[in-house]
Amino acid sequence: MLFNSLYQYSWNALEPLIQEVLKSGIVHVEVAFSLFTLFSTTFQIVGGHIADSRGPKKIGLVSSILSSLGFLGSSYSTSILWFYFFWSIGSIGEGILYGIASNLAIKWYKERRGLATGIVSLGFGLGATIANPLILKANSFREVGLAIGLVELAILPVLLYLSDYPSRDVYGMRVREVLSRKDWWLIYFSFVLSSVPLLVVSSSLTAIGKGLPFNDLALLITIFPLLSGASRPILGLVSDKIGRVKASLLTNTAILLGSSLLFVGATPVAVVLIGFFGGSLITLYFSLIGDFFGTRFSTSNNAVLYTGKAISGVLGSVFFSYLLTVSIGVAGLYVTVSSLIGTMFLVLFTLRRTGSGMSKSHREKYENI
Repeated sequence: MLFNSLYQYSWNALEPLIQEVLKSGIVHVEVAFSLFTLFSTTFQIVGGHIADSRGPKKIGLVSSILSSLGFLGSSYSTSILWFYFFWSIGSIGEGILYGIASNLAIKWYKERRGLATGIVSLGFGLGATIANPLILKANSFREVGLAIGLVELAILPVLLYLSDYPSRDVYGMRVREVLSRKDWWLIYFSFVLSSVPLLVVSSSLTAIGKGLPFNDLALLITIFPLLSGASRPILGLVSDKIGRVKASLLTNTAILLGSSLLFVGATPVAVVLIGFFGGSLITLYFSLIGDFFGTRFSTSNNAVLYTGKAISGVLGSVFFSYLLTVSIGVAGLYVTVSSLIGTMFLVLFTLRRTGSGMSKSHREKYENI
């Protein structure tokens, strides 16, 4: 997870270096961020199916090499098209590794699923928090990409070789059955729209905060991934105590507040709220899927949920950057409305599902699958 975070939460630090070395504008470079969300999410379904069926070891080894190639190849790219190609290759590996790492926690720690998933997911913010100050001091993206790629190639294959899923006490619904349920789609669209503010800040904080002093902006770029990571075990533990749905509603409400403040002169406060609460969305929603639909096929089910990040990525990067060129007011209203609708979908899910997880009858039905 430490390395996975570099593809998303180091983007604000990497983007100016990429623009300079490839002589490309912000809109063209932002396409690479959208490609990251697209490939990392869609290939997570394929990798998730393989990991659930055959274990995470072999597919994890392949994915770790792809993730390394993303940085190594990008560091040698001579045009924006080659950069798109290698960044997409790396994004495929990152997406599959993200699913494996998350579901190691979801499958092994059912009694403390929120806390365990949050601790693992903490790495998704912590890695960038460590790397971003170094990246901001770098003179060239080529040096940064080469260094990250080599370190990944040395470490990640070893870690994935040591990974495995539990073989006992697991049950759950297959993807095709989950997709036939209305409550699944309420969770899915809630996740998509609630994630838009997080993706907006992840991809465009430099543009949003261009009126801030450089040191203040650099501080926000650095602490944003830290806040995102730190919230995951904290709110994961809270969800273990008060229930996953209540914790998710609390989180979405805080993101909505942050979205409404983002473009009214309170950018630092908004970034803190969106960073802290937005970072925990994936932890809470992944755990929610495990609670209500079981864990036997959780890597696959959560991979399908994670495709929502591809939609959020397009809505929160390319589409948002276009609206920002039209009017900052329109862009701000768009982010707030997206967050509001996402919260309402979760409220509808709550009204349909009053239990705390998968029923005993459902567990007995699926425990032998």
